[in-house]
Amino acid sequence: MQYYAYIRREGRHVLAEFPDCPGCQTFGTADDIGDVAREALEGWLEAHLVGGQIPPKPQEHVGAPQGAKLAPIPVRAGLAVSLTLRWARSELGLTQTELGKRAGVTQQQIAKLEDPDENPSILTVEKVAKALGLALNVSLTEVLPVQVPKRR
Repeated sequence: MQYYAYIRREGRHVLAEFPDCPGCQTFGTADDIGDVAREALEGWLEAHLVGGQIPPKPQEHVGAPQGAKLAPIPVRAGLAVSLTLRWARSELGLTQTELGKRAGVTQQQIAKLEDPDENPSILTVEKVAKALGLALNVSLTEVLPVQVPKRR
């Protein structure tokens, strides 16, 4: 899973802002902006999950505003699982207890799956995904460096 950031130079610094996550932005250097952007994005998403909110899903973006570059920023796997399960449960209108009953697990296990700091087993994720009408799909992908606009 990845969200897109607009990367632009702001004086001597580089700004990363996430159009799908209102208010989520951060500054870094040309060398560290990818890592700093990922940290800011994950913190923003985690804060929404922990606060009981449903963060927005990432949208596909094909271009950036003038003077900016579009950069895909990956989300760590555990957080991606938490987000995906929360979105699916919400779309079906299920409580954690109801989903737990469907999956044959406890409400506490569902809460742990939706907690971005937990590390659930793949078997539990598969069981809950099946109860949501989903299949677990795992892939390893290359992480590309973030491109920063050149100085003017």
